[in-house]
Amino acid sequence: MDEFQKFDNTALFFVGNEVLTTAEVSNAAPYVKAAVRDMKAYRDSKNYRKIPIGYSAADVPGLRPMLQNYLSCGDHDAERAEFYSLNVYEWCGDSSYAESGYSQLQKNATSYNVPIFVSETGCRISKPRLFTDQAAILGPEMADTWSGAIVYEWIQEENDYGLISYGPKVDPNVSTDALDGYPRSGTPTTVSPDYGNLKSQWATLSPTGVKLSAYSASASITPPACPTSTAGGWIVNGNAPLPSLGQTLDSAATASGAKSTLTGSAAPKPSASATGGGTTTGGNEVTGMCLALLGVMLGFVVWL
Repeated sequence: MDEFQKFDNTALFFVGNEVLTTAEVSNAAPYVKAAVRDMKAYRDSKNYRKIPIGYSAADVPGLRPMLQNYLSCGDHDAERAEFYSLNVYEWCGDSSYAESGYSQLQKNATSYNVPIFVSETGCRISKPRLFTDQAAILGPEMADTWSGAIVYEWIQEENDYGLISYGPKVDPNVSTDALDGYPRSGTPTTVSPDYGNLKSQWATLSPTGVKLSAYSASASITPPACPTSTAGGWIVNGNAPLPSLGQTLDSAATASGAKSTLTGSAAPKPSASATGGGTTTGGNEVTGMCLALLGVMLGFVVWL
């Protein structure tokens, strides 16, 4: 953050990417939200520009819409994410708004209180990639709710999602700019037909966005209700206090509402707003911030 905040084209910071990949590990959600809280506090303590801080989620049906609502709910603005994004690979080939499930994504996002966008898209199960989902995301069906999409991905790598290439794979022990064997410098060439297909899709679209003149600082936007834990599904009590460093969660906590204990020097006092007997989560013991929140990832929006 210290380095990237210096650039006026830094759009946002992700606190994590796909930390939660199944509904069974939703007990990691409080640690993601705590990371949002801590990064916002650090940004503000340094008087940095208010670069939005949020999360990039895996599109897991068992976590919809609980995770997005959890990260943006609550009475304390200092703890809420400032955007939410999804890595979506549901629209494959020449699918449709209804068939792909995008209509359900739109339903879940209606009246959402912070910006929401697609942080990865570009299914390659059916090749060539047609990118017809762009007409939905940037068109009348979703444009009033969703703030665009980032197509995965720019440079060609082993996973074969690239839109441009800097040359064939080389020996990474020989080339210093190709740590994974794929060059990162030189003259780029487009990957056919994916690059052309995406360019053609965008050429047909004219998203308008929201003009600054239409914005009202006094507008009232209500956060969603915090989700409650349910047996066999979302296992986090959305109103429970967030964890802090040096804190341990008692493994006896369960989604059914059994009392859990947070211990350690950083353990918070019970909050008057907490419900369900103080249950934070229903998973195994979690210590500190050990759930692979290993770093801060910067979000770049790349426009062709």
